[in-house]
Amino acid sequence: MKFEQQRARPARLQDVRVGPHALPGTLVQPAGGAAVVLFAHGSGSSRLSPRNRYVAEVLHARGLGTLLFDLLDEREARDRANVFDIELLGQRLVAAIDWLVGGAGPVGPLGLFGASTGAAAALYAAAQRPDRVAAVVSRGGRPDLAAPWLAEVRAPVLLVVGGHDPDVLQLNRLALRGLPADARLEVVPGATHLFEEPGTLEAAAGLAADWFSRHMLTEHTA
Repeated sequence: MKFEQQRARPARLQDVRVGPHALPGTLVQPAGGAAVVLFAHGSGSSRLSPRNRYVAEVLHARGLGTLLFDLLDEREARDRANVFDIELLGQRLVAAIDWLVGGAGPVGPLGLFGASTGAAAALYAAAQRPDRVAAVVSRGGRPDLAAPWLAEVRAPVLLVVGGHDPDVLQLNRLALRGLPADARLEVVPGATHLFEEPGTLEAAAGLAADWFSRHMLTEHTA
């Protein structure tokens, strides 16, 4: 799978072990930038997801840092029940937030980007750390799986869904009702669930970059 490469700013890249479970990850902090977006991959994926890595490159070009890490270790990932345990995945994301804030280097506003079940984990984490999470973006996500926590989310949320993903689109429309007033739904025309159609992932990444830039850079540098 090939996507157009972004022209990223000079950055500091570190292979890291995240949180108390020492989960493997990659932390990228562009020069002069402390705002970081944490990625929560979907079911059956990992920190090596080519789609998430492409989105991360787009964010780097905007001056945003990223943390891509595995939410489960190898043994845990073999149990399919864990892959769909939103509370477990969300707790790992909360632990990553605490790890970043607690000493991974200078960190400013934090954002969360989730795909599929990872989007539900991101919303869970945003509800648990309302004072830390500045913005959330869901790509082809299942925010309905985070229904018990939606009312506690305080960060602005962007839901990005493919126009040819009708079931997930309906679930996102229903979940939108339980999110803050500044939550928004964007539909990418022609995209199916994985955003595999030409230009659709680029469109989703651009929407995410705009959202994070608005809520993590503009508001905090004015």
